[in-house]
Amino acid sequence: MSNPKPTTPQKTAAPRTGGDGKGIALFVIASCQLMVVLDITIVNIALPDIQRALDFSTTSLSWVVNAYTLTFGGLLLLGGRFGDILGRRRVFVFGVLLFGLASLFCGLAQAEWQLLAARALQGVGGAIASPTALSLITSTFEEGPERNRAFGVFAGVSAGGGAIGLVAGGMLVEWLDWRWIFFVNVPIALLIAFLTPRHVRESERHPGHFDLAGALTSTLGMAALVYGFIRASQEGWRDPYTIGSFAAAVVLLAAFIAIERRSQQPITPLHMFADRNRSGTYAIMLCLAAAIFGMFFFLTLFVQQVLAFSPLATGFAFLPVSAIIAVAAGLTSSLLPRYGPKPFMVTGSVLAALGLAWLTLTDVHSTYAGSILGPILVFGFGMGFIFVSLTIMALSNVPQRESGAASGLLNAMQQVGGSLGLSILVTVFGTYSRNEAEKQVPAFLSQAGPLEKAQFARTGELPPPYADQVLTSGVSAGFITAAVFAAVSALIALFVIKVRPSDIERLKGGGMLPGA
Repeated sequence: MSNPKPTTPQKTAAPRTGGDGKGIALFVIASCQLMVVLDITIVNIALPDIQRALDFSTTSLSWVVNAYTLTFGGLLLLGGRFGDILGRRRVFVFGVLLFGLASLFCGLAQAEWQLLAARALQGVGGAIASPTALSLITSTFEEGPERNRAFGVFAGVSAGGGAIGLVAGGMLVEWLDWRWIFFVNVPIALLIAFLTPRHVRESERHPGHFDLAGALTSTLGMAALVYGFIRASQEGWRDPYTIGSFAAAVVLLAAFIAIERRSQQPITPLHMFADRNRSGTYAIMLCLAAAIFGMFFFLTLFVQQVLAFSPLATGFAFLPVSAIIAVAAGLTSSLLPRYGPKPFMVTGSVLAALGLAWLTLTDVHSTYAGSILGPILVFGFGMGFIFVSLTIMALSNVPQRESGAASGLLNAMQQVGGSLGLSILVTVFGTYSRNEAEKQVPAFLSQAGPLEKAQFARTGELPPPYADQVLTSGVSAGFITAAVFAAVSALIALFVIKVRPSDIERLKGGGMLPGA
């Protein structure tokens, strides 16, 4: 009786995460994820102002986005491993503070290279904080309904952060200055870092070493793959740098797999892919990330250039997506213990595909209420179904010591899938836009006066309504491709995912994770 049980020290520290403390812990974790995910889209609204302020060329301007996504997607696996070995709460706070410091540097940037370097550093901070945040849910909340609700909040924030970023970006750019899209992260990061030690319990540290060779090859390989697709969308598939990037990616990722097969403590345990449900979950995330990135990208172009919405109005136009995702995520988390994740994964993917297919009907005469609102609500409802289920399936049956790696891999699939998929969609968009322009140019020249012809010869840009027709044709083709991605995810969910009765029991809190 005089010797306390091994778990007693953790229970004495539990008031930080017990009762109302768990609500604050979930708020802290979700706030971090929102800050990291939101930053991917909030910058898009400010790009024209950034270009004018720092004298970016059109080509180099794309790196304001790419510098973040490349480091974020490429380092997520290493970030998850940091948390497993060093302690997730400690690593989480470090990642959040690094993200806040990099955001400060972004807002203070006075030259092009300064902003790009700071954006890359932001990606590093996000890659450390994001997978650790997801792992903290598994160590903070008991398995069953409690953890399901936490996953529901986390997934809703992850899926809806893009739309919230567009709204916040529109407000900050119109009312303040582009620099505030970065400055706003600083007090949020400091608040998260202050609350975390008080309300989030530290996880158990697992002995091991950092697989530096695996981390280096995986990071460089993923970065080369992402860069190859980005380069292809800008310069074409025959560009030497495009071909070289893909070749480098193949060599590096092959080396990564070889290293992981031999490593005793790999950064990504390859046996995770032996589980068909987990492999299917990663494939679904890869496809759906491409679809959701494409939806936001193309609709932002359409509503600003064809419907002539202001940046702020564009942001609010996407607000219903965030609301419906939150509703669907909450509904899913409450119904999962009864039905299991598979029905929601299949139904959500089908709804996402239908919403994207519906968007292909938009044309130059479309209106927001008549042609945009309905499809994005269907799409958002489907995404709310999917993200909760994917999050739970990705971490199902994963030992606690590997949950950081598992969550890092899920996040990596989301970021890399979004970057790669968007590059493919932009390539499709460019092809169809050029084909449509070949039809519209003769029509314009037959109707244009001398001044209009002279301006076209100088700029090479068609005026409305010809330009609107070109843009709409490309956007419609992009939506078709995005719908195909969502349909593929539905097929994977239907034929690959197999949920056992024991899995549903664990969702109800009636079982323990093997190896936990």
